[in-house]
Amino acid sequence: MKIGYARVSTGDQNLDLQVDALKKAGCGKIYQEKVSGMKTYRVELAKLLAHLRAGDVLVIWKLDRLGRSLQHLVTLTQELLQKEVGLQSLSDPIDTTTAQGRLVFNIFASLAQFERDLIRERTMAGLASARVRGRLGGRKKGLSAKAQKTALIAEALYKQRQLPVIDLCKQLSISKPTFYRYLRSRGVEIK
Repeated sequence: MKIGYARVSTGDQNLDLQVDALKKAGCGKIYQEKVSGMKTYRVELAKLLAHLRAGDVLVIWKLDRLGRSLQHLVTLTQELLQKEVGLQSLSDPIDTTTAQGRLVFNIFASLAQFERDLIRERTMAGLASARVRGRLGGRKKGLSAKAQKTALIAEALYKQRQLPVIDLCKQLSISKPTFYRYLRSRGVEIK
């Protein structure tokens, strides 16, 4: 069965163009949503993926309607292939129900892996270069001058035992873990 997925990013945009194309392609059911492609979780997409069965074909108008990045597309497509579900894009040369379409997809997957490897290599080279010049990555040890002042105030308020810790955190505009980290930095015994 052909099942369609149509998505636009904002409520101002219209799904009609995509829905018409998916109907013309023979989709028996079409999942539609208006949500940013950058969202990791999309309700209708999750329903669609749960609904798909072996032998189904997921039809989309364009690849960018499905995935938020090349890596996300590759991951989704691999999931579909494991379920024995095809992927067909009406505007792109992707149709994993054919040998040629699987080849194109595998080229995309290789490019995504290549991109990840390049980023990793550049990051490692940059860190190595910084170490050679004596610079170490990560946060500096200890507290900043501002944080030291806040830690002093946190210690004084904590020792008074007049307010619950959560109220002290709100007054100091810090989280509870930060509050306790400040107390430990001042050598305060926490009860």
